[in-house]
Amino acid sequence: MSLIRIGNDHLTVEVSSLGAEMRSLNSRDGRSWLWNGDAAFWGGRSPVLFPVVGKAPDDTVSIDGTAYPMAQHGFARRNEFVAASSTPTMCRYELTASDATRAVYPFEFLLAVEHALDGPALTVSAEVSNRDTRPMPFGVGFHPAFLWPLPGADGQTHVVTLDNGGEPPMVRVRGGLINPAPLPSPFTAGRLVPEASMFEADAMIFPEGAGDGLRFGVEGGPELRFKFENLPNLALWTKPGAPFLCVEPWHGTAALAGGSNALEERPSTTTLRPGETARYAFSVEIPV
Repeated sequence: MSLIRIGNDHLTVEVSSLGAEMRSLNSRDGRSWLWNGDAAFWGGRSPVLFPVVGKAPDDTVSIDGTAYPMAQHGFARRNEFVAASSTPTMCRYELTASDATRAVYPFEFLLAVEHALDGPALTVSAEVSNRDTRPMPFGVGFHPAFLWPLPGADGQTHVVTLDNGGEPPMVRVRGGLINPAPLPSPFTAGRLVPEASMFEADAMIFPEGAGDGLRFGVEGGPELRFKFENLPNLALWTKPGAPFLCVEPWHGTAALAGGSNALEERPSTTTLRPGETARYAFSVEIPV
């Protein structure tokens, strides 16, 4: 594993070659905003999810009628990426097909993950290219964990506020798979006060209607501002009692409980034709 550090007058970011995962996000005053990966709660920090988001039935997907093993959230987060390019404020890592990936996902592909700074904002993007000769189905998503409470906001009420003011329906997982029966939205006029007890049944998942941006933080205090590009699904997750909240924008979800294990039939799956590329991105603005 190697690290690339990027920075500007506002932020410094470290990104690992393992999974192209962001390992730290600090403001110039030394405050850390990203979860530190303490394995006592959860060892992740900001994994990139590909070629599936969430679980598959029996950890197996079907592609063109053939069964392949597929771990939760896919294999990208466990693979070494190659550093393709970098500047003082940007780095790009790439993952291409190998014998190991073909054994579980029989396609030629390019997954390029870029972290780029612009003032007090960080944009994380993933470009997926189909280098194969047949249509390529996949899901992709981001799983960043931010400190909860945020720096300088101990003891203060934190709020998740959707930019669209919506009240999107929620679903839960059952055995790691999506229970498609919609539940009442925990948002009221776009506003949710997260509590640890809300996550005793695992993640809160919003398959649609959460919009393309939100804020997380203290009203009138420290607040993170998110924007999403081509990421229609949203999840919020933590382990009850852990000091972080994952704000997870996805294009794809876990398979449906009782449904098919066919990769192309998973909710919100993208299928690229040969030679096509799709881009997915989120940005987060830090209060500095």
